[in-house]
Amino acid sequence: MKQIIRKSALYITPLLLLSACKKITDINTDPTAASADQVQVEYFIDNSIVHAQMNPGVSERAFILYWTAAGHQISDADGATFSWGSYNDEWIGEYYDNQSGALKTINSAIDVANQQIATGTQKNYTNDLMQVARIWRAYLISEMSDNFGPMPTLAFQGKNPDFQDVKSVYYYMLDELKDATSKIDVTVTVPNLVSNDDPAYGFNFAKWQAYGNSLRLRLAMRISGVDPGKAKSEFEAAAASGNLLTDKSQIFQVKEKPGWDDLSGMYSRCWYQLPEAVTFNNLVVNLGGVTSQQQIPTVITDPAGQASAIANIKPANYAGQYYPVQLTTKTNNPYSAYWLDGLPNTIDPRAYQIFYMPGNSSDPSFPNSTCGAVTSNTIGTVKDINNNVIKTIDGKYTWNPTPDGSWGTKGDWHNALFQGVDIGASTGMSPTLKQQFRNQTAQRVFFAAWETYFLLAEGAVRGWATPVSAQTAYETGIAKSFEYWGVSSYLATYLASTDYNRAGTCVNWSNTTEPVSSYTMNYVDGIAGTPGIVSINYPVNNLYKNGTVRNDYLTKIITQKFIAQTPWLPLETWSDHRRLGLPFFENVVLEAPIQTLPALTNSNYMTSNVQFFPQRMKYPSGLQNSNVNGYNQAVQALGGADAVLTPLWWAQH
Repeated sequence: MKQIIRKSALYITPLLLLSACKKITDINTDPTAASADQVQVEYFIDNSIVHAQMNPGVSERAFILYWTAAGHQISDADGATFSWGSYNDEWIGEYYDNQSGALKTINSAIDVANQQIATGTQKNYTNDLMQVARIWRAYLISEMSDNFGPMPTLAFQGKNPDFQDVKSVYYYMLDELKDATSKIDVTVTVPNLVSNDDPAYGFNFAKWQAYGNSLRLRLAMRISGVDPGKAKSEFEAAAASGNLLTDKSQIFQVKEKPGWDDLSGMYSRCWYQLPEAVTFNNLVVNLGGVTSQQQIPTVITDPAGQASAIANIKPANYAGQYYPVQLTTKTNNPYSAYWLDGLPNTIDPRAYQIFYMPGNSSDPSFPNSTCGAVTSNTIGTVKDINNNVIKTIDGKYTWNPTPDGSWGTKGDWHNALFQGVDIGASTGMSPTLKQQFRNQTAQRVFFAAWETYFLLAEGAVRGWATPVSAQTAYETGIAKSFEYWGVSSYLATYLASTDYNRAGTCVNWSNTTEPVSSYTMNYVDGIAGTPGIVSINYPVNNLYKNGTVRNDYLTKIITQKFIAQTPWLPLETWSDHRRLGLPFFENVVLEAPIQTLPALTNSNYMTSNVQFFPQRMKYPSGLQNSNVNGYNQAVQALGGADAVLTPLWWAQH
């Protein structure tokens, strides 16, 4: 009789983990007496990767309410959390504990592998498993450090650790990746039973080595603004490794499954609308020269719906219906007071693959969540200053993102217009995340080929040694993203386009001509119905080259990287913005004061400032309560208050 215990939820000392994760081949074997040679390293690796995927309770609080809000891919699901700099200690405590557990488990994998090698009981693949565990540990530490800041590199091993400053943490991770990838023997294979214990790569060690090298590119680039010498040397060494993550078959991704456990979907909470963010919309509208008319047959299944949607496409020089009373004018999003009563003339073809089109509710992509966060209703109401309904509008086949911020007295009007944008409300008027991301059958992406190429492109622009030119890397990154979304047929048109998006950036690599500061658009008064002409200014991004540059090589690269990372890697888009100020992030709506963003005022909301955006998560109170010395070390190493607005070492200050 056999029993197999394979996925442990225990995150305690390594000795107890040995007994929890071993494969028991004899029911009479005392599990508490397990030694290092009786347990399997692969079980710990499996447990750590799966646990880091985060159960829905943790992912809701970290991934959705914090990362997507800070990363500006998807609008803040709550309307008033991290995008405002607000913070919930309990939520972040759950995330901290969860990822600490994943780190404890991967440390156990390394400990057991070392013990087996020391005692001569290792398998022929044990060394490679240990290097895999070290690579994965480096990722986990980077995730936590990029959220909180100073971390203990020798932590999660059963004792209170010493916290190190972010620079030391990054040096440690880069050293680990360099050493671990160099010690992998890519010719080694594992039995099928063992490969099943790796949810990412099936212990294909060549893929793990490629991931480790590309992860080293990511971490080296992260510190390029504060430690360019170290960044350059680490980046160039990784780039010259000869094995990078450059193909769709190498994507580091983990299969989701329905239910409530560590493999459940990241976007499985059906009570969230998950609407398209303003930043994403400003980047994709008018970008790439691919028209909505070309794309609609591929995103709407029924002929009648196709015809109606095509009829609702607006001219390229049309801003929308103007509602300065109902919509906000207190943000630096140039289209904040306009409601587009149709579809954009041209739009990046990935946008329609990620977000469903309002009114397209018969399509399989419609997010038919059982608890009704999104409905097929596309009718909204417009109210006057006295809260009287003065007209109704239909959002069917329109395209309007949902802004985050403090709406003050305009909140009622805005919510009426969109049938409610805060938690628990129902609306079908805004583009929202498609069903395939919500039904827990997708594969969560941790690292993809496009990121490697965009990193190489950035490195080349910086003058670093890379295996391909900046242009080749940039265009290949776009091609890899298009391949992922199944829109490669549009690639040639897209790469040639010199059209500027709403942030003033175009796709074509050779065209670095800056757009004129303003351009003329037609609009219609939303209440009176009278047409008008308005001059719209491109937004000024004070965080990058003082707002004077919108279309240089680096802006192109980060724009494309941002779009490609949506919707799986909001932590990365947040990190890129923190280190570069790119792409342009609009300020949250300021119709009423926001106490958690005291620097944002009525006199400066048209400018960009690092103090207008969350910079990190505060350490949970549980850390301070359980390890006072470690907490004090962490805050001292942080170099500022344990606050959401304190920038990390590698970020802009």
